[in-house]
Amino acid sequence: MEERCESHPDGGGIQVLGSREVPLGGPRAMPVRRTLPQRERSLIGAWCFADHYGPDDVGNTGGMNVPPHPHTGLQTVSWLFTGEIEHRDSIGSHAMVRPGELNLMTAGRGIAHSEVSTPQTRILHGAQLWVALPASAQDADPAFETYAPDPVELDGATVRVFLGSTAGSTSPVRTFTPLLGAEILLEPGADVALDIQRGFEVGVLVDEGEVQLRGTTLRWAELGYQPPGESLVALRNTGGTRARLLLLGGEPLGEQVIMWWNFLGRSHEDIVGYRREWQSELRGAAPADPRFGTVEGYDGDPLPAPELPNSRLKPRG
Repeated sequence: MEERCESHPDGGGIQVLGSREVPLGGPRAMPVRRTLPQRERSLIGAWCFADHYGPDDVGNTGGMNVPPHPHTGLQTVSWLFTGEIEHRDSIGSHAMVRPGELNLMTAGRGIAHSEVSTPQTRILHGAQLWVALPASAQDADPAFETYAPDPVELDGATVRVFLGSTAGSTSPVRTFTPLLGAEILLEPGADVALDIQRGFEVGVLVDEGEVQLRGTTLRWAELGYQPPGESLVALRNTGGTRARLLLLGGEPLGEQVIMWWNFLGRSHEDIVGYRREWQSELRGAAPADPRFGTVEGYDGDPLPAPELPNSRLKPRG
């Protein structure tokens, strides 16, 4: 995995993070490109996980089929460019994830869900993102909501703000820490400077094309990190084709977290407990009020948790 850091006369440095390919889901795993977390950077604001996939020819790969699996202590953010995914969860939500529409699931104290590309999908292309909940909201009630932001047309750019505020657009979707999430389409040769809170750190993930972030070149599937202290995100499309980006930002979380498998907690004991409860539910030994619950309507078995490592899990952040 490549990692670069370039400094500029204004005293700032843009860190460039590459991605690694990992399988997503169960036996028919679809490959995805993961840029967060990694050794060089665990968090950008409260953004703690970024998978970027496609364009994937579903006829060749089988598409996405992620059986019911658990989450704790985070929010999942699903954003598609092409295709359609069916979402089901254990609080009874049943929704279709479509291009340009945010699907946000709050795991809080615990939830289970499945994700399956629909039969009519031919090309699947998008991003799966996670947001770490602060300790004060780690045990929040699970929830699910959708939002389709209106596009904002700028000179040479189209912006869809799905979380937070920029470009004169504000998302109504609730977050537990100050966040920013947006899709940006940037025409060839275009420059755009988007307003952000000065205390935000931001990441720019390139889905198509090649751009510059404050003068630093970002190529396909790279993520550029801009530290706090700036009030603008300055982007330029230096290529001859349209570029597409995801802008992810927020105030530094200021907390250490442990992420293992699909769980987010604060201690090794948290994770051990979550895993034990999930495995108990799979064995039919769940209490009357289970932490995760059952996903109705999925044709198949839930995913069992992998074995924990022999060493203690260490927090990062």
